Amino acid sequence: MRTPERRATARRYLMCPPTHFRVTYSINPWMDPAKPVDLPLALAQWEDLRDRYRSLGHTVEELPPRPDLPDMVYAANGATVVDGRVLGARFAHPERTGEAAAHLEWFRAHGYAQVREPEHVNEGEGDFAVTASWLLAGRGFRSSPLSHPEAQEFFGRPVLGLDLVDPRYYHLDTALCVLDDTTDTEIMYYPGAFSPGSRAVLARLFPDAIIATEADASSLGLNAVSDGRHVVLPQAAAGLFGPLRERGYEPIAMDLSELLKGGGSVKCCTQELRDPGR
Repeated sequence: MRTPERRATARRYLMCPPTHFRVTYSINPWMDPAKPVDLPLALAQWEDLRDRYRSLGHTVEELPPRPDLPDMVYAANGATVVDGRVLGARFAHPERTGEAAAHLEWFRAHGYAQVREPEHVNEGEGDFAVTASWLLAGRGFRSSPLSHPEAQEFFGRPVLGLDLVDPRYYHLDTALCVLDDTTDTEIMYYPGAFSPGSRAVLARLFPDAIIATEADASSLGLNAVSDGRHVVLPQAAAGLFGPLRERGYEPIAMDLSELLKGGGSVKCCTQELRDPGR
């Protein structure tokens, strides 16, 4: 079988440095306030990720961190951008509520004219994944089912709801990654994170998907970012490297062990700015 040739496309990302990152509360099973964060190491790991994106030819914009919002480093949760239209976030937990306004302020200050403050709870790209035609949308822990029709109406794209059932995979981006958003076929995911009905939907829509093992999923290996060729993912998810290479992708391993203490990895730190024409 011939390995497909993959093409990377230049991306634009929004990231927020972990200047004030700490774990002093627990709002997901990964967070343990008894395990202190090594802040210099967290910052070094984050900078390594940012610099890796730039070395791959991508643009990284930086969102200024705020001292009272330690989870701002997980920038993917602050909004979803499709064709230059920005659907903001409405966070499920009060500890993160202030992040929503910080993101909306950034978008308005940077010339985005179509910005919507949502009525219903959603946590941005944590629970919205974009393919060529659809939005795959997680629900069950952090995002309200009511956010799905709101997103569909705003973006004018079909939204396909998927039920998450394992609290370790509290956001869709911990259990599923879109590998090529120029198609509606290329993803990798962990079936155990989803309800039986949602597993059946995924199997029907994506029969050729890469299926992650529990070991790779539990290292947040699916919390990854792809530019269509390069797949940046946690180094501990070594079981995904071979399947990705067989499909023509180039896995790039990163160490974000300090940021894993807050329940996030590569994707959680990376919001994609899908401007018109991208």
